[in-house]
Amino acid sequence: MSTTRELRLVSWNVNGLRAVMKKDPSFTDVVETTGADVFAIQETKLQEGQIELDLPGYHQTWSYAERKGYSGTAVFSREEPLRVINHIGAPEADNEGRVCALEFPTYWFVDVYTPNAQNELARIDTRLAWDSAYREFLVGLAAEKPVVTCGDFNVAHNEIDLKNPGPNRGNAGFSDEERESFTRLLNAGFTDTFRARHPDVTGAYSWWSYRFNARKNNAGWRIDYFLVSNDIADRVTGASILSEVYGSDHCPVELTIEL
Repeated sequence: MSTTRELRLVSWNVNGLRAVMKKDPSFTDVVETTGADVFAIQETKLQEGQIELDLPGYHQTWSYAERKGYSGTAVFSREEPLRVINHIGAPEADNEGRVCALEFPTYWFVDVYTPNAQNELARIDTRLAWDSAYREFLVGLAAEKPVVTCGDFNVAHNEIDLKNPGPNRGNAGFSDEERESFTRLLNAGFTDTFRARHPDVTGAYSWWSYRFNARKNNAGWRIDYFLVSNDIADRVTGASILSEVYGSDHCPVELTIEL
């Protein structure tokens, strides 16, 4: 008979890991404070060998972009993964270190850094092709065992998910195309855990521009998510945004779930 336990999972777009290591608190302090069972990061902006990270008790899984100082993801887990996948078969962005998928005995954990559509939606075609490939990838994993996926999805899904929806309609991260694409991901069998638990909460954001005192004024966007397979959504015990953690233009998001 298998036993379940509550897992604490954290995701953070660090926007350059080396920079966050130099801040106070440092990245390793944040990991220690959260006590996460799994801590996922995006936008490491690293190549292999560019950092020595001392995280006792964690297995380190890295995915590097071919281009230097760009993109990249990593997952630090107390449990050693059974299998790791770093590519999803999306030629548009598969060499950019955007995925760390770790298989554990009872679930898949997938860390993602979704391509930005960029100003004037210059990269929207790449973005939508990636979204489609990522959706198929997750559906394939979910056929094996439940999926938990987290990261910077680079989209505010609904108007409640950003401070100024009106002026941003059609901009990267709040275009109709990206929002509809995220809806298709949810419709493929996944639950937005924060919104499921906090359907009416406003002012809950995970990213703020460095300009215009955006964070001080909480003029932000919720673009960092934890999604879970619908069949384990009832096992979620908590979903929160750790807005008190500084060091990046994003703050961490957290999920507790019994698996």
